[in-house]
Amino acid sequence: MHFFLQSIAFDQFVVNAGADASGVATEMVTLNATVKFNFRNRGTFFGVHVSSTPLDLAYTELTLATGTVKKFYQSRKGHRLVSVNVQGVRVPLYGGGVNWSSENGKLTAPVPLNLNFTVKAKAYVLGKLVKPKFHKKVSCAIVYKPPKVINAINKPISLKNSCTVV
Repeated sequence: MHFFLQSIAFDQFVVNAGADASGVATEMVTLNATVKFNFRNRGTFFGVHVSSTPLDLAYTELTLATGTVKKFYQSRKGHRLVSVNVQGVRVPLYGGGVNWSSENGKLTAPVPLNLNFTVKAKAYVLGKLVKPKFHKKVSCAIVYKPPKVINAINKPISLKNSCTVV
């Protein structure tokens, strides 16, 4: 099992004033992004069933957005491009983003983010008699830089050199 993280593209990243469910006034974040990675099954004798833990996009310890990989089966010696939508709607910051500068809801300074998830693959060899399992933990350090041009919001950010896979 090999997979290569390709890119993340931010469709929306907005910070506005608001209130949480209990009425506490705080800044709220709405974030929508797409993460793409390539999954390759290098096994010559068996296919694998692939799933994942939720993809968490976080600022320090505060999760801003989550997304899930749909379970799929990858045949032997096959590969597939996986695209995952990661989103968070009106997530309260509670003072977590005090050093973020924004103007009319749009960020004006870079924001460091972390993307964390685990890819799980399971193969059935000899029916269900032998079940090898593979787990790969992924951690990516991303710096979201607000675009200077209005139409450049959906520009993909490469993840090739910013991720560790264990």
